[in-house]
Amino acid sequence: MRAPTPEVVQPSISRADLFGDPVRNGGQLSPRGDMVAFLAPRDGVTNLWVLSVDAMDQARPVTDDRVRGIRSFAWAADGATLLYLQDERGDENFQLYSVDVAGGAPRALTPAGARAEILGVSANDPSGVVISLNQRDAAWADVVRVDVRSGERSVLLRNTGPRGFARFVLDREGRVRLGVRPLADGSAELVRFDERGRATTLFAIPLEDTMSATPIAFEADGRNFLMLDSTGRDRTALVRVDAETGVKTVIGESARADVVDVWLNPANNAAEAFATEYLRREWRSLNPETQADIEFLDRNLAGDFSIVSRSADNGRWIVVEEGPTIAARSHLYDRAGRRLTLLFRHRPALDQAPLQPMTPVEIEARDGLTLVSYLTLPIGSDANGDARPEEPQPLVLAVHDGPWSRDSYGFNALHQWLANRGYAVLSVNFRGSNGFGKAFLNAGNREWGGRMQEDLLDAVQWAVANGIAQPNRVAVVGAGFGGYAALSGLSGAAEQFRCGASYGAQSNLLSLLDRAPAYARDELYVRIGDPRTPEGRQLLRERSPYFRATQIRTPFLLALGARDPRTPRGESDQLAAAIRARGALTYLSFPEEGRDLVRQPNRLSYLAVLEHFLGDCLGGRVEPVGAAFEGAAIHVFDGAVNVPGLSAFARRIAPPAVQEPPAEIAPGDGAGGAVDVFVPGESPGETRN
Repeated sequence: MRAPTPEVVQPSISRADLFGDPVRNGGQLSPRGDMVAFLAPRDGVTNLWVLSVDAMDQARPVTDDRVRGIRSFAWAADGATLLYLQDERGDENFQLYSVDVAGGAPRALTPAGARAEILGVSANDPSGVVISLNQRDAAWADVVRVDVRSGERSVLLRNTGPRGFARFVLDREGRVRLGVRPLADGSAELVRFDERGRATTLFAIPLEDTMSATPIAFEADGRNFLMLDSTGRDRTALVRVDAETGVKTVIGESARADVVDVWLNPANNAAEAFATEYLRREWRSLNPETQADIEFLDRNLAGDFSIVSRSADNGRWIVVEEGPTIAARSHLYDRAGRRLTLLFRHRPALDQAPLQPMTPVEIEARDGLTLVSYLTLPIGSDANGDARPEEPQPLVLAVHDGPWSRDSYGFNALHQWLANRGYAVLSVNFRGSNGFGKAFLNAGNREWGGRMQEDLLDAVQWAVANGIAQPNRVAVVGAGFGGYAALSGLSGAAEQFRCGASYGAQSNLLSLLDRAPAYARDELYVRIGDPRTPEGRQLLRERSPYFRATQIRTPFLLALGARDPRTPRGESDQLAAAIRARGALTYLSFPEEGRDLVRQPNRLSYLAVLEHFLGDCLGGRVEPVGAAFEGAAIHVFDGAVNVPGLSAFARRIAPPAVQEPPAEIAPGDGAGGAVDVFVPGESPGETRN
């Protein structure tokens, strides 16, 4: 008798290597180009560090945060000060801090409890930074100049509702020149300010264009500004706009996809190149010198690249290179000598890891729309390299947040992790995702839980029909809107999914809109549904998983950050009560977190639970818990016995006053506090799966 073939042991990639804090990342050049600031752990917490370009092996920390760490920062124009934003345990009221790179303690420049955002710095005002600050009115942020040394604040523009401005654009002098004002019908108008601060409407932005018409920056002469604009066209183009007349001139466009990024020369804000993204991002130069840069970087880098920072004279760049099988690494690029120097690898532990290729695919929805999607196959499943497994695999449908964002080609830690554990992974740009023209984006209007959800189901059926997925072994996971989609899937098309998982899901669209910021509410009524009409309220109720949670009878992992203003704990408790009565529930809360799992111990603990959850559901490989729960703050209300070590975090939860979700929630019954979830026109930042 022939001996059985021994099972091949596949190399494993640890959760910590994929999702732990990067060793170094976020590099930013000082204005003079002589220093690089970056983020790196200090005693296990991410802090700000600096190094000299002439002594790149001698980095030193300039902050010593011991709690949540620092995630975003910028150089002040003086080249000696770093500015960073930090909130209190995920409440999203970001305070602005400054710290001298030469040493000294950070200084809080804005008060606690108010939200600040950096609008810009100017070489003509090296000691100042211009910010938006909602200290006076939580709904409408004023424009304020702050002295980075003394902390002295002066109001440049008082932003008053009910028809105030959702965003502002400064010129190179640091003056407020443009404002975007939302209107009652969900449209907007672009307003210009003269030297005395008087406002004049430059042109209207129709509702269909509000998410794809975005002013970027003023050119050096102050007479023209650059803008991404879809008005009168389907695909967003790069245009130059006369600030006096509003006349637009197209300088970059594509027939296939939106313009999604622009290179600006920091010396004069001239547009040097633009990028479009359909299946993959493509750069097109606007002058011969930049074309030479693009060709040089293409020849010398193995992965795709992006320019994340430049010196004020445009002589030095920081270039980040990455790809599906290349974890990010940052390079210093000296343009004059065409010289690349490796600054740092973000995750050096992945250099030799068995990373899997990603395949862009186009999937046809039931009504003919094309859904650009990305597929990663389990390690060892595609012997002939044709981007199809030799036999169907268990599938995880990973739904992006937003929903007005998109999935892209490139390194994706979630894809790599799940593929390494034995799952095919599919990410779908359902209707409403951006980058594919405004017709595709607006096709998602009032389709939360409707045709947007059908797109996801169509993608699963495509995967089954093409021999990629086993029809009875499909899970749906996501965060934010992705978590909403997971709840919608299991409460509306449960036969399609064996299990689901969500973090920070908004389950009740009625209360979500009640908590939306004033400046975005009218547009959101058009995008999601209008609770002011009986028909609108009925639609929102039908599309809210909160009201049909009793239909969830398959295993579900429900998790939230307790300080996330989008996901009221009371609603989650009642949602859990309905699921608990009929299905297998794992229910977690992170008391120190908000929308994102910022602290590494909390992040790794959630992923350890999710990995065990998927292993029980789909049968994939599971990395032992190990030290994943060390230092984590978790409250586990259901499912603690399912994961080794999780019982130590078990908590009893008092039964909610209403055991089933109520028949209706009136406006005003949700948790209070303005939030900026799904704010049209704002960048969603990094896509969360």
